[in-house]
Amino acid sequence: MGEFSIFHWLVVLAVILIFFGGKRIPEVMKGFGEGIRSFKEGMSGTSQTPAPPAAPVATPEKAPEEKK
Repeated sequence: MGEFSIFHWLVVLAVILIFFGGKRIPEVMKGFGEGIRSFKEGMSGTSQTPAPPAAPVATPEKAPEEKK
């Protein structure tokens, strides 16, 4: 009575798919993985900060030409 069969796990998976949908599950798992990674870094006392994103290259705007 206390064991889960493969049928039970398939029912759980189906319910999760119905509630979250196929598009939302990867986002949830990514957040879950980042949370675990952050927890492990906190426990070990090390911190690996990601490199800041590259600044966009600013293009010089041309000044409007005056008509004579």
